[in-house]
Amino acid sequence: MKNLQAIFWMVVTTLLFAIVTGIVRYIGSDIPAPVAAFIRYIISTLFFIPLILKMFILERNRSNRRVYWFRGLAHGFGVILWFFAMARIPVSEVTAIGYITPIFVSIAAFIFLKETFSMSIIGALVVCMIGMVIIIRPTTSGIAIGQLSMIIATLFFAGSYILAKKLSATESTLEILVALNFIVTLTLAPFAIAFWVTPSLQEVLFLGIVAFFATAGHFTMTMALKLAPITITQPISYVQIVWASCIGFIFFGETISLWFTIGAALIILSSFYVTYTSSADQNKDLNTLITKN
Repeated sequence: MKNLQAIFWMVVTTLLFAIVTGIVRYIGSDIPAPVAAFIRYIISTLFFIPLILKMFILERNRSNRRVYWFRGLAHGFGVILWFFAMARIPVSEVTAIGYITPIFVSIAAFIFLKETFSMSIIGALVVCMIGMVIIIRPTTSGIAIGQLSMIIATLFFAGSYILAKKLSATESTLEILVALNFIVTLTLAPFAIAFWVTPSLQEVLFLGIVAFFATAGHFTMTMALKLAPITITQPISYVQIVWASCIGFIFFGETISLWFTIGAALIILSSFYVTYTSSADQNKDLNTLITKN
């Protein structure tokens, strides 16, 4: 049952993050990436000031403090690069490149967290990777700066998600979320000051909406990480590319090619397969338990 609950929360996460992607795309590149990212995170942080004071001032000797900081720094650099890429390449392409992250996360979970790989999970990751390559269709003409920024961002995000999984074993969902917002805000502050451009009231409003959906997305993602291994939740995150492509098509007129459709279909089918096999494995374990008793 926990695996299915984790899959549900992960699907909700993909929708929330796709909405964030669409809003950031709408805002565009008038605001420098570090400034836009800083405003988004400081808005979220303001809502959690009492808990931040408790966690980082009143409880200075709390465990996992260093893990919180490493995660916040990694995520902060990833966010800057993500905002930069969002203003320069299509929504669907940002999302597609972002799906290198689950591959790195799953491999790191196997190496560092000792999570096991079933053949079905390995197969799903391979199919998802093939789908992503079909969508991007890399050529010999080189990689655009927006694409390169997003590729580097995936490495930082992968580190962030692995550390979030480590924290989820002992820390509450709310504390993990609060710490992330606070530390990422501090990480972004020097870059925001260096590239500061005063945003308009409308831009601040939209970044506030981004903060709401992104915070909700991190909350649901942490819920999913608490309930199931990363090797189960990460393939489901590929569903975000479907939401992102729909947003790009409806609101920004970004075309959906045949190759994109084929790649997205592979991603969706493999994600559904993970859901099915996870459910089957749980039922098998339950039947085994009943038989033994």
